[in-house]
Amino acid sequence: MLPRKSLKKSRNETAKSKNLHGHTLDDHLLRPGCAFFQSTSHTVNMAIEIEHKFLMANDNWRPLIYKSINIQQGYLTSAPTSSIRVRISGENAWLNIKSATIGNQRLEFEYKIPLSDAKEMIAKLCKGPLVTKIRHFVKHDGHTWEIDEFSGENEGLTVAEIELSKPDEDFSIPDWIGKEVTGDLKYYNNNLAHQPYKTWK
Repeated sequence: MLPRKSLKKSRNETAKSKNLHGHTLDDHLLRPGCAFFQSTSHTVNMAIEIEHKFLMANDNWRPLIYKSINIQQGYLTSAPTSSIRVRISGENAWLNIKSATIGNQRLEFEYKIPLSDAKEMIAKLCKGPLVTKIRHFVKHDGHTWEIDEFSGENEGLTVAEIELSKPDEDFSIPDWIGKEVTGDLKYYNNNLAHQPYKTWK
């Protein structure tokens, strides 16, 4: 359980700090790709994440990168119905609860937490190896692609993600995008924490 003071802070700052993939609303990097619902009885935001995952076909995307961030994350638990993740990026940290639904739509709840709490959770509570990666941002035809270049136990794996505002939204696929792996569980981050890419070979 989070310390009371940390939980209280998270609830009070939810509207400001609710984010997807390490970006706050203040950063103006929240993709139009997530539908949000505000609870009337609790200060909790819920997002339906609509996302597609792809492998890379080549490195033609690298000259198009406009921003990159380092991400470190660990999993407190991973069950058939959901996963609970702690993520650190720079001086910021978040606690994330995501449904384990297979496909391109999943429920996601995320709360900003103190960096010191996140570091302690990762050090003492997280299971399996940490998932570490550099997330690169590339714009293409009106959408932002997030390309995760993994390191550590998942070194050698690179996965691109695109988030949409609705399930049937059209998007163009660049020539550097390869096979779609949206429904393949082994490419989900929570599975990479327990069955890293290096163990596949």
